[in-house]
Amino acid sequence: SDNELILKSYRNRYTNEQFPKFDKICVTTLFTFYWGETVDTINYAKKFLTESGKILVGGIAASIMPNKIYEDTAVNPIVGLLNKPGILDSNSKVIIDELPLDYSILEEIEYKYPACNAYFAYTTRGCINRCDFCAVPRLEPHYCNYISLKPQLEKADAMFGAQKDLLLMDNNVFASERFNEIIDEIKDCGFGLGATYTPPSEYEIAINNLSAPKNEHRNIRAYTKKMIELYDKISERLPEEDQAEFYLARETANLLYAIYATQESILRFDTIARPLYEKYFKRGTRIRHIDFNQGVDARLVTDDKMKKLSEISIRPLRIAFDHYSMKDTYIKAVKLAAKHNITDLSNYLLYNYQDKPEDLYKRMKLNVTLCEELGVNIYSFPMKYHPIDDPAFFNNRDYIGIHWNRKFIRAVQSVLNATKGKIGRGRTFFEEAFGSDVNEFKKILWMPETLIIYRYKYDRIKREQYNKLKGTEVHYKNECDQTNEWWQKFNSLSNEQSATLKEIVAKSRFTEDYNTEDPAILEVLEYYKVKRD
Repeated sequence: SDNELILKSYRNRYTNEQFPKFDKICVTTLFTFYWGETVDTINYAKKFLTESGKILVGGIAASIMPNKIYEDTAVNPIVGLLNKPGILDSNSKVIIDELPLDYSILEEIEYKYPACNAYFAYTTRGCINRCDFCAVPRLEPHYCNYISLKPQLEKADAMFGAQKDLLLMDNNVFASERFNEIIDEIKDCGFGLGATYTPPSEYEIAINNLSAPKNEHRNIRAYTKKMIELYDKISERLPEEDQAEFYLARETANLLYAIYATQESILRFDTIARPLYEKYFKRGTRIRHIDFNQGVDARLVTDDKMKKLSEISIRPLRIAFDHYSMKDTYIKAVKLAAKHNITDLSNYLLYNYQDKPEDLYKRMKLNVTLCEELGVNIYSFPMKYHPIDDPAFFNNRDYIGIHWNRKFIRAVQSVLNATKGKIGRGRTFFEEAFGSDVNEFKKILWMPETLIIYRYKYDRIKREQYNKLKGTEVHYKNECDQTNEWWQKFNSLSNEQSATLKEIVAKSRFTEDYNTEDPAILEVLEYYKVKRD
């Protein structure tokens, strides 16, 4: 068929690297641990340039490691923000940093982005702190007290329709001398306490973008894909007798698949699809939320600021808790939030930096205690520290903190895999996952990984406790009890044997020569070879 010939032609052009050519290509870089993918992308993008074309590289990794970017790609990157006119084009007065994001990109990707129905914006830039572990002072070196929110949202509304939620990417909004003004503007933009929202028509947004004048450069590919998805959704809601008729109409218009659909055919099909969409898709009212996604600084919390913050529909309130020495400051901030009825909280817990493993445990458990005492919900997100510019570690995830080892990192990640990366309220759940005290937590850190993940399967005592708690019976073949067997043998070693064992286990590699022939040590090491199901 003609369509098959077209696809074959595309494949041949790709194989022969007969790519379309552009005068200018812009590449943004993300985190440095994606270094290989980043360098490959930049170098591959060069194949799409005309002979006199130019490639522009910027973003996080480029700003942190510009010399290394040049070394690996021969491209001098743009460092920092595009917050002044003329940085990319000397003839342009546009400030790139103030342009609305291209939300239509989310319509092109197969992955469903969790925050796909939210504005992304800033009301401040930078941070007054200079934390050693943080890249913000290098990415946004100058603290900006205030950026007007309303123009950012109005520009997004005009092209992409109103969004439900608001994600503000400010790094330290509490540091702003215009904090009250920022909160008042957030309220004026429709995100006051209890704010609701009626979503615009997805169909209308897509059609408007497809019918916009060509000089406005709308994302035709994204909205073509969106319309095909909407046709599929319409079909699902049609009565069975109408589905065949709608299918045939789409087939006749060549609108069954996005790859074959054209802008013109979609606009012609509007007279058929629009009435059906409006009939079968009703838009209900939804609750709106605002999220200062990068977190707020507990050290700058005051009663007045928390009271002002409670005037908007914030959920969750994220508070950083980077080290245990901040305990009193952090507790004060959480209590002030609870006082002003901000009860949905979240925080980031930095670990693998200068902290000890027990410090992470104590911070996690403190949140569980605060949930019980204050009647709030706190979701904790442990975040592993990684150097951003160390030559040995900037392009990988291999860094191990001074008080940590590879096995401890794996143990924490094993538990977090089961909890999907977060720890919520509930003492019973927390103690099952991380232990009832520091000593139990340390036991889990040394525990074989499979025994951590399948806690009930390998631990008879845990199964009995679970049965008693839930009133149900859980049985496994041969009623295995390898966890308690491992622990007994682990603790039966002499101090010298224990030191040798821990040195081996700390590396978290159990398929190589251990440089020991001690049968007691080798017997314990066998438990670390137990494979996952």
